[in-house]
Amino acid sequence: VTGKASGERIPPPGGLSVYCMYLIVYIRLFKTKNITLIIYDIKALIGRGSFSRVVHVEHRGTRQPFAIKMMEVEAPGGREVCASELVVLQRVRHVNVIQLIQFPQQVYMVLELATGGELLDRVVSRGRFTEQDATRALHMVLAGMGYLHHLGITHRDLKPENLLYYQPGLDSRLLVTDFGLATTDVSWFLKTTCGTPEYMAPEVVLRKPYTCAVDMWALGVIAYIVLSGSMPFEDDSRTRLCKCIIRGKYSFHTDPWPSVSSLAKDFIQRLLALDPTTRLTADQTIRHPWVVTMAAGSSTRNLHRPISENLRRRASRSSCRCRSTL
Repeated sequence: VTGKASGERIPPPGGLSVYCMYLIVYIRLFKTKNITLIIYDIKALIGRGSFSRVVHVEHRGTRQPFAIKMMEVEAPGGREVCASELVVLQRVRHVNVIQLIQFPQQVYMVLELATGGELLDRVVSRGRFTEQDATRALHMVLAGMGYLHHLGITHRDLKPENLLYYQPGLDSRLLVTDFGLATTDVSWFLKTTCGTPEYMAPEVVLRKPYTCAVDMWALGVIAYIVLSGSMPFEDDSRTRLCKCIIRGKYSFHTDPWPSVSSLAKDFIQRLLALDPTTRLTADQTIRHPWVVTMAAGSSTRNLHRPISENLRRRASRSSCRCRSTL
């Protein structure tokens, strides 16, 4: 679980992860602040951010597991972050039922508990990973993003850490999560600069007005990572990183790219188009031949080893950078 404002990463016990995509019931309760203690047994703290804490709970009657996200709306800046997330969640509907409870000083969001782990953790944990596996995962993300974009919702912080599997099984759904930076702004262009730098679209880096096409750029970055374990744009210097993004400077030369199909590369290139007006939309992307055929014509080579090695090298470099700043 990653704290939105602080970026603090806390390994959750038992590999539990939290998602907050679906909202059906929105209830205001003003008479008591202890209702959650009456209904739920608190099991463990599984995440903490500047404006929230997430705890694993069980319903006392049904013993069904949930996650409660407690938002500190009275903290400076907390109300804005909370309001943004609530506006988005109020517009999302699904057969799943999630209860959200708002108090005068805090907001408690009772959420379903996703226990299947993050997208890249699933890739690493498998002994085999092919292009077909990549298309299955990306198809689910594209379906979710198409739904959100049709509602006028721009996520603005898509990255592998925000893509969680509902449960550990191989047939689990993959869920788009964390709407702390999402917006439902109905104006044609957005202007706020936000998101994780490595996934920012050129128009965001250049501080130009932008649309939901920024989410599709981020999906291109995610697809690149899923198929290689490497980042298309990465540099210790923020300035150099931004220049790489603005130029669209990336390559398909290192392992395992020589073994990856041309259709998969075309899929990524059409998402990482510098001109947002030529970038594929979510609806167009889900109809791309590589996705439609589930990479049927692609190599069945197991990409697991190079992907895992590249992810480990990247994690090692990040760890070294963190130690050097202490």
